[in-house]
Amino acid sequence: MNGRIEAGPRWQRFLAIGAAVVLAIVFLRLFSSILLPFVAAAGIAYFLDPAVSALTRLRIPRSLGTAIMLLTLIAGAALCILLLYPLISAQIGLLSQQLPSMVQNLQKFATHEINSIQQKFGQGFVSSKLKSLVSNEAGTLMGFVGTAARRVVGTGFVLINILTLLIITPIVAFYFLRDWPFVIARIDSWLPRSQESVIRNLSQEISRILNAWLRGQAICCLFLAVFYAVALSIAGLNLGLVVGLTAGLLSFIPYVGTIVGAVSSIILALGQFSGIDHVLVIATIFVVGQLLNDYVVAPRFLGDRLGLSAVWVIFALFAGAETFGFLGVMLAVPVTATLGVLARFWLHHYLQSSLYLDPPKPSA
Repeated sequence: MNGRIEAGPRWQRFLAIGAAVVLAIVFLRLFSSILLPFVAAAGIAYFLDPAVSALTRLRIPRSLGTAIMLLTLIAGAALCILLLYPLISAQIGLLSQQLPSMVQNLQKFATHEINSIQQKFGQGFVSSKLKSLVSNEAGTLMGFVGTAARRVVGTGFVLINILTLLIITPIVAFYFLRDWPFVIARIDSWLPRSQESVIRNLSQEISRILNAWLRGQAICCLFLAVFYAVALSIAGLNLGLVVGLTAGLLSFIPYVGTIVGAVSSIILALGQFSGIDHVLVIATIFVVGQLLNDYVVAPRFLGDRLGLSAVWVIFALFAGAETFGFLGVMLAVPVTATLGVLARFWLHHYLQSSLYLDPPKPSA
């Protein structure tokens, strides 16, 4: 990143940047409820642009290449849904049938543990309200969970506006992807000539980090989803396929998918199996999966190319969700990557400036 930003008074530059940030926040606040399909379409276009550009170099028209890649993506997603939905629905149906016996097993396990604690520490160590909750209310709670699960499956996972995403997103993605080079060229033509090389270098660095994170994280999530789903199914856990796939998909938030999947699986295992051995096997599956991801898969496909700390990614995802909902989750990593590149750029210039390099003035 060579070059220096020198054109224009400094206060004008800061004023322009501040105004742009304020306008962006106001825009997101006003239109956050309708922006989700457009942001998703832009993400798909960004992800597929290298493949469409490769087809264009093979003398395939840009519009045709765009249609081919989008249809391939849609066909792949539809195939996954057609293959997985019957299995997921069957597993949830089996869970609802076995729910009463699982509740009884959980109650027996919890009662046994409470009795053991009381024998060691005395009768008054465990609250009577807790004992009542374990013995009387667990069945009601699990029955509610089972009913909710059946309703979710029966309505086809209508937790989001599926029609909007399935209809609007592909259409917008087609136009984004078809016109992507022209949009980039137009934006490039608007850059101030005195700062052109600096802005272009910063943009390339942001794009490099986003490409590395998106593709690397997608591979890690896919690995964890397949590993957890297969391993939990082999271990005989009811709903193992659903829990494993969910844990893998949630792993785009570092460690959250593994923690959620491990807790859910251990609770299900306590209700399904009578011994503690199966619970230890379930816990071992998640430990091994996370270790393989951290020390084998992630170093191979992510390495040290990101410049994005896991702590900042987790913070950005939760902050984005709190501020703009699911739209904020989708924008969290690009915004974090952009801020990280800008922060390193200004830190580099600060370390070369007189503010940092000038020796202290001698005391009078």
